[in-house]
Amino acid sequence: MLKKWWEYIKSWFRSTSEQMMDPEVEIRMAIDDAKRKDQDLRNQAAKVIAHKTQLESKIERAADDVGEAREMAKKALLRAEESRTAGDDAGVTKWTQSAQSLAMKLQASENNLASLKSQFEASISQADQAKAAVQTNAMKLQELSAKRMELVGSLEQAKMQETVNEAVSSISSSVDDSVPSLDEVEDKIERRKAEAMAKAELHEVTPEGAEAELRKEIDMAQADEKLSELKAELGI
Repeated sequence: MLKKWWEYIKSWFRSTSEQMMDPEVEIRMAIDDAKRKDQDLRNQAAKVIAHKTQLESKIERAADDVGEAREMAKKALLRAEESRTAGDDAGVTKWTQSAQSLAMKLQASENNLASLKSQFEASISQADQAKAAVQTNAMKLQELSAKRMELVGSLEQAKMQETVNEAVSSISSSVDDSVPSLDEVEDKIERRKAEAMAKAELHEVTPEGAEAELRKEIDMAQADEKLSELKAELGI
């Protein structure tokens, strides 16, 4: 049960971390990691190629050792033969033993040379593989760099679109719904006009309305009478 909870916590933390991680940072981290691995590969390849070069030098020295041991063994045999011809038994023993010792050295040198040549043959293949690995990885790194440029471009486009979306959202939210629209204002005016006309119509059918209408007719009659007086005075 504890293990299950631990896996859940790790999964939640990883998911949360991925959501919080900036894509641009992730791209840079991926490129840096690829460059580091490429440099490590180059360093290892350099060691392999350097080993091949070292073997070449060792083979040259081993070949010299073989040649020197062979010549010295030959000279020792000749000295031993000369001592035998001269009846010098001590010289024969001395130079024969020397020749045997040099022959053993020659054999060891030849064995060492053969071993070095075998290693050198293997190092040639290893060096070629190392070079090919470096070339292949270099191509992958270039592809990754190109992909990085593409991703960065896409990221910039995404950021621009997000900025535009925020601007559009800001523009939309700037029109406050709490402020009445012109249509609402027009409806309110029409409603007030209708209510006013309705009240006027109702007022006319009430006693107060009738009295007001009568007063209006009296006022109009008095006004007409006054106008007649004025016309008579003017002779028109």
